[in-house]
Amino acid sequence: MAPPKRQIVAIGGGGFSVPGDDGVLDDYILSLTRKGGKRGRRPRICFLPTASGDSRDYIVEFYEAFSGGARGGRAEASHLPLFGMPRPHKEIREFLLSQDVIYVGGGNTANMLAVWRVHGVDRVLREAWRRGIVLTGVSAGMLCWFEGGVTDSFGRPLSAIHDGLGLIKGSACPHYDGEKDRRPTYHRLLRRELAAGVAVDDWAAIHYIGTKIQSCIGSRPNARCYRVGVRVPGGVVREEEMKTRYLK
Repeated sequence: MAPPKRQIVAIGGGGFSVPGDDGVLDDYILSLTRKGGKRGRRPRICFLPTASGDSRDYIVEFYEAFSGGARGGRAEASHLPLFGMPRPHKEIREFLLSQDVIYVGGGNTANMLAVWRVHGVDRVLREAWRRGIVLTGVSAGMLCWFEGGVTDSFGRPLSAIHDGLGLIKGSACPHYDGEKDRRPTYHRLLRRELAAGVAVDDWAAIHYIGTKIQSCIGSRPNARCYRVGVRVPGGVVREEEMKTRYLK
C-alpha cells in the first residue's frame, strides 16, 4: 500500500466564524479526506478551539457550519476542549487519531502551543499528520504548522514567534491583506530574525502535500498567496505571488 498523504491546508483568515463565509474552503478541505463521501459515511472533523480559550460561541459556530444550519450535515463534527476538565493523554490521542480532519481555530497562538505541549497534543498532531489525517486551521491555526511567523499573541505591535510545530519549514504570515500592519511587520521581521516563508491573504489558503505546495486556493477573487524572503546581498524583501485558484 502507498503511504498516506500528509496534508495541511493553511488558511490565512476568514472562515466559518466570519460573516460572509460561503463554506467553499471548508468544502475543499472535506473533499481531501480519504473517506469523505465514500461508503455513505460523512468525514469526521474535530475542532481544536484552544487558541480562543475554548470559546463557547466559536464552538457553536463550528457545529453550525459543519453539522447544522444551512450548510450543515457535511461532516460528523466534534471538538476537543483542553480547559476545565481535559481528557487523559491516552484518550486525547485515541480521539484525535479517529478523525479525518483536525481543524485548529484562531486566537492566541503562543498560549495554544503552550497548552498543547502540556497535554501532549503537539505530539499527537505530528502522528496524525504522518497517518494522513488532514490538518487545517485559520490564523493561529495556520501559523502553528510552521517553524515561526508573525503573531499578535503578545498584543500590538505584532512580533515574531519561533516555536511552532515545524511540520512545514520556514515562517508564515496570516491576514496578509486583512490587517494593515501585517505585511510591513513581516518584511521587517524577515530582515531581522525570521526565515523565508509564505504569506496568505484572508479567504485564501495553501494546500501542502508533505512539505511541498500542492496548490493555492481562494474563496474570493482577489485573495492571494505569496512566497516571501530576503534577497542577499542587499537585504531587499522579495515577494513572489503564487497562482491562486479561485473556488467559485
